[in-house]
Amino acid sequence: MTQATSKRRRGGGRAGNTSRRGGGAIQQMPWHLPVNRDRPIEPLTPEGVQAVHNAAMDILENIGIEFLNHEARDIMKQAGCTVDGENVRMGRDFVMEMVAKAPSQFDITPRNPDRKITIGGNHILFGNVSSPPNYWDMETGRKVPGTREMCANFLKLSQYFNCIHFVGGYPVEPVDVHASVRHLDVLYDKLTLTDKVPHAYSLGTERVEDVMEMVRIAGGFSHEEFDAGPKMYTNINSTSPLKHDIPMLDGWMRLARRNQGLIVTPFTLAGAMAPVTMAGAVAQSLAEGLSAVALAQWINPGVACAIGTFTSNVDMKSGAPAFGTPEYMRATQMTGQLARFYDLPMRSSGVCAANVPDGQAMWETSNSLWASVQSGTNMVYHAAGWLEGGLIASPEKFIMDCEVLQQIQRYMDPQLWATTPDDLAVETIAEVGPNGHFFGTQHTQDRYTTAFYQPFLSDWRNYEAWEVAGAVWTPERAHGLYKQIIEEFEAPEMDVAIQQELAEFVERRKAEGGAPTDF
Repeated sequence: MTQATSKRRRGGGRAGNTSRRGGGAIQQMPWHLPVNRDRPIEPLTPEGVQAVHNAAMDILENIGIEFLNHEARDIMKQAGCTVDGENVRMGRDFVMEMVAKAPSQFDITPRNPDRKITIGGNHILFGNVSSPPNYWDMETGRKVPGTREMCANFLKLSQYFNCIHFVGGYPVEPVDVHASVRHLDVLYDKLTLTDKVPHAYSLGTERVEDVMEMVRIAGGFSHEEFDAGPKMYTNINSTSPLKHDIPMLDGWMRLARRNQGLIVTPFTLAGAMAPVTMAGAVAQSLAEGLSAVALAQWINPGVACAIGTFTSNVDMKSGAPAFGTPEYMRATQMTGQLARFYDLPMRSSGVCAANVPDGQAMWETSNSLWASVQSGTNMVYHAAGWLEGGLIASPEKFIMDCEVLQQIQRYMDPQLWATTPDDLAVETIAEVGPNGHFFGTQHTQDRYTTAFYQPFLSDWRNYEAWEVAGAVWTPERAHGLYKQIIEEFEAPEMDVAIQQELAEFVERRKAEGGAPTDF
């Protein structure tokens, strides 16, 4: 074992340590990969599944998907698809043959192998908010553009909380860093402040190639080790309706060739970029997603792919996107049925349309998160920190969401439905009888510290006690925790030589101009 490998195998700093229940700010559940043992909710009958599948295949065969990337069109033409200008039509037999090559489950191993995650099966994993251009917290009290410091603080939260399993795109867009070098600075922060699975935006050749090299350097991987299996992933969105753009397909193909994780998530808003009916919106979303999966599997059979859903509806009064709606929940469940039909892992999201971390924010996000649980989702994007339909990231909302995520993970703990004689406790019931209580029994005393979920943010005191303690509302408590976590944060360990090599790569690429931009 090399020195670098040895150091990588040691846990991170105090924040988010894999071996203990959290850091100093809170006592949290230990790092683990939750397994969802519930049967998924399946609103579609078997005939309904077949009908949606047939509609998706009809779209692919007879309407086609616009592939704006000429290299992708050339590849699909070589594969035997019908290419007419930018339009690509593919037969259902070809699509199903390609989809069958994708694994139903795969691992992604970051620089710290203790943070390896499994995508697929019954696993359900949660990631941080990604890509909002704006920031809101209780101190600023208003919506402001994101900065690198704000982005770094969200990365610290993502590392700190054990219920966050992978680190998505920029938690807030640092618009104070020029777009040509933004990916270099943020990925440097991401790879040094966290040791969890990282993400790359497919927004141009240089950005994708730079991020792959930075992830390789940070992990101390040889090129062969990097290419041997996923160490990172990308997520691309189709440009609904029925279109894949140039840079996203470019990144998709580059990561496919290097055997990295691939997630495709059509952004189909019913009534705007997709039919107003849920079945039509889901069928279109599946067609857009499966076309990208087919491309990846033709390039590299067996490469890790997952299909995502972002099917929701718009407010027909204003045209604004709505999230956490009944329609969103049903569309997520329906897509889960089809993902299992195709034997592909699935991604969904924890989203809301609320503008501040209030009641609306939490009920819409909870609806979204429980739809993920009910649908058999494997990866939940934007699970902590999302506001205003993805236009705002909030640290208070992040912490409030993590309380919900911990409760969901506790709900999945097999301890809650164990039926051993000890759990059935018949002897203790006989001991207490009809006139006693269970507080003082040995059975309770042996278990009281771990029997029930203990919140780190919820306040269970009665009104009078809460009032005496200052009458602090939930977002205010979350703000205080946010400040404490950032103050106490310790970055996970990284070999000094590796960190220096990473910094030198960033400086060299900056000197070379980074990635080209339009401005």
